[in-house]
Amino acid sequence: MNNIISLKNVSKLYKSKKNIKVLNNINFNFKKGKIYSLVGPSGSGKSTLLNLISLIDRPSSGKIKIENQDTSTNKKTTNDNIRAKKIGIIYQEKNLLSDFTAIENVYLARLSLDDKKDKAISDSIKILKSVGLSKRMDHYPTELSGGEAQRIAISRALVNSPAIILADEPTGSLDFKNSKEIFKILFKLKNKERIIIFATHNRYFANMADCKLQLIDGRIKNINERIK
Repeated sequence: MNNIISLKNVSKLYKSKKNIKVLNNINFNFKKGKIYSLVGPSGSGKSTLLNLISLIDRPSSGKIKIENQDTSTNKKTTNDNIRAKKIGIIYQEKNLLSDFTAIENVYLARLSLDDKKDKAISDSIKILKSVGLSKRMDHYPTELSGGEAQRIAISRALVNSPAIILADEPTGSLDFKNSKEIFKILFKLKNKERIIIFATHNRYFANMADCKLQLIDGRIKNINERIK
């Protein structure tokens, strides 16, 4: 089966004084080897959907399957292990640890797989070199430009060689030149065993994806898939 992520009747309801249904009965299958862009107005549910797929949050109803495993029936520790081994997450806010250097930020994420520090460091060096940061490994986040910091965030998401890469507005705080560089790196990560899903407000980058999904009122309204 080519589906790596399957959503079946997925809804998300936030309960407060007034119940707010952010996602409404979504059904969709994400296939390996594809890059998907997720667009829609603020509040349409893009970040919520990515949080559910990343197993950070759970749906109010419906099922999310990752490689045919129903995550809704899993214990939290099981889903945490799936996320550590199979999912890399890139945020708009880099969430880098300010007291740690670039390489430390990356290899600490690698240690979530095992306690082999030497292997974690060597893997981190390789990834940082691949994104052009070989001379910035010992620098702290405050000593880096916005584009450099986001490359570290990408390296951190990649260090465990995830089959699923999720990016929530990964260039929202960058200028267009730096944004193009980040998306150039992101699109080079495509391979037949991996899926990349990114949320963006930028139509230029959204249109570069193999498949563009639009979220409106908590539903996937239209799907524009490029024929290859």
